[in-house]
Amino acid sequence: MNNSTTFSNNYNVKRMEGFKYIKPLMFVDDEYESDGLMEVKQKITGIIDAYKATGDLINASVYLREYAHNEWMCVNENEKFDPGSLFKVPVLIAILKMAEIHPGFLNKSLTYNKVVNTGKNVAFASKTIKLGQSYTVKELLTYMIKYSDNNATILLEENLEPKILQKLFSDVGLEVPNIYATQYLFTTKEYSYFMRAIYNAGYLSVEDSEFAGELLSQSEFKDGIVKGLPEGTKLAHKFGEAGNQNEKQLHESAIIYLENKPYLLTIMTRGKDNKKLSQFIGEVSQAVYTDMRNQANAAL
Repeated sequence: MNNSTTFSNNYNVKRMEGFKYIKPLMFVDDEYESDGLMEVKQKITGIIDAYKATGDLINASVYLREYAHNEWMCVNENEKFDPGSLFKVPVLIAILKMAEIHPGFLNKSLTYNKVVNTGKNVAFASKTIKLGQSYTVKELLTYMIKYSDNNATILLEENLEPKILQKLFSDVGLEVPNIYATQYLFTTKEYSYFMRAIYNAGYLSVEDSEFAGELLSQSEFKDGIVKGLPEGTKLAHKFGEAGNQNEKQLHESAIIYLENKPYLLTIMTRGKDNKKLSQFIGEVSQAVYTDMRNQANAAL
């Protein structure tokens, strides 16, 4: 269970329950958006409006949290999306938590011997595990995050204790997922709890949080947030795609390690064309990076 308490100074504190003598701290949030991020919020809203006007975007939501002052803002906060492969991040966290409970689990060998038809049309495909071959859990995590491999993910999920994933959702303050459900919708703010849990090292051990961040930094996806950043910018990120023939969804969540002003950016979109959505994500990323860099320079 998660215990969430709002104090008179408008801070929302989330703590984990289920322990006898302690209540580990997960998140401390200001209840209200930061005035200092309203200028970039207006820029993002303008980009959304421009893309909607041309028909290249049905809608989008953007969540931004900068860590220097723990400030945040969100555009279209209540809009929900199908996360697609973004769901691989909570699976990553749950697998690492399982390894903390069962030492040696990361070195367990699993054989990929059954093809599962997910029914998904993947626009941004990469490397995948091979039928008949065996992999350690740690190797499968690399395929799942670095290459966003659905086959590796399915094999990991088959060996994951469902209660560990369900407890993760409860601990970050989200509705516990039905393991038989075919879909679980998120707002950008809700999804960002998983990336925040990794960055804060408030859920996994410091070592496992660092390992999760390192895996996310290896993601091969370059058709979104990366396009809006200077070459060589350090980031930990994961993308996801969902939708059908009539509507495409493309999302990305990233921790960008801008010197003196690291920030978390989660962008979720729906439209008709993945290339246009990719372009939109890159444009928002560039606007946010420019604002964050200017704020960092002004503080020097």
